[in-house]
Amino acid sequence: MSIIGCITDFSLPEIFHWAEKGKKSGLLTLRPLGDTQGVVQSVHYIWIFQGRIVAAANRLDYQGLVSLIEESQWVSNRVVGKLMECCCPINKPLGFCLRNNGVLEVKQLKQLFQLQVLQQVSALFQVKDAEFKFDQKVSMPGQEMTGLSMLATEATLIGLRYLKNWETLVDKLPDTDGSLVGTITDKPSYQLTPLEWQIWEYTKGTVSLKAIARELRVPIEKVQQIAYQFIAVGLAEEVPLFVSKPPTQSMPSIAKNSTEENEEETIGQSFVQNLVGFLRSNKSNQLSLTTSS
Repeated sequence: MSIIGCITDFSLPEIFHWAEKGKKSGLLTLRPLGDTQGVVQSVHYIWIFQGRIVAAANRLDYQGLVSLIEESQWVSNRVVGKLMECCCPINKPLGFCLRNNGVLEVKQLKQLFQLQVLQQVSALFQVKDAEFKFDQKVSMPGQEMTGLSMLATEATLIGLRYLKNWETLVDKLPDTDGSLVGTITDKPSYQLTPLEWQIWEYTKGTVSLKAIARELRVPIEKVQQIAYQFIAVGLAEEVPLFVSKPPTQSMPSIAKNSTEENEEETIGQSFVQNLVGFLRSNKSNQLSLTTSS
């Protein structure tokens, strides 16, 4: 089954979040269209296994990782070729095979993964327009895999963190007058920067992004970008600013008391008037009786 679309409708962070949440496996192909603002106009391939990115390349001949190893000059292409023939099955990660045979160290595998996946994926966030295709009926390419992997949303967080040109995502940045509410109860499991941790403390929906920027003394654009990072990886949601309501006054009671006072005042006036009338009546009667006698 293949899913096809355009990143102007379904952004790369949204694709990664969807793939991780659904623990999808397959090959994501990105084909840039038009002006890519300095990004090489080549097709990019990202392999995802159960929501984790395991490999990336801009070629489909399964020689991308081998080329990176050759460029690093850690081991000759001839040695890698011999090991691949005798000891490294094509359906197993090449990087682990080379490590198990003493050719590469774990530290070198991490550097390869950063070059192969993190740098390539980070550059893709600058692509303004591209077609994407996610094909789930694809086997994982052992020859392109270091054996390391990363959550798709973690790649998003890192990619956005080092993104220099936000023009392609400016329409998706949260409103400066809005606020953030965390979607998790515990602290994030991601490795956040000090500034990201500071902004995370405000994900209660009670402080606007504009106010956060003012309190932390950082540009509002930076707060918006970090807020979008949280939203993109599912850590928070954008919500209107929550303002606590002032204590509700007991207007009905006041009206009731006022009514009661009016009733009491009305009753009092009526009583006085009746009393005066009664006294006048009695006085007249007394006068009448006196006159009669």
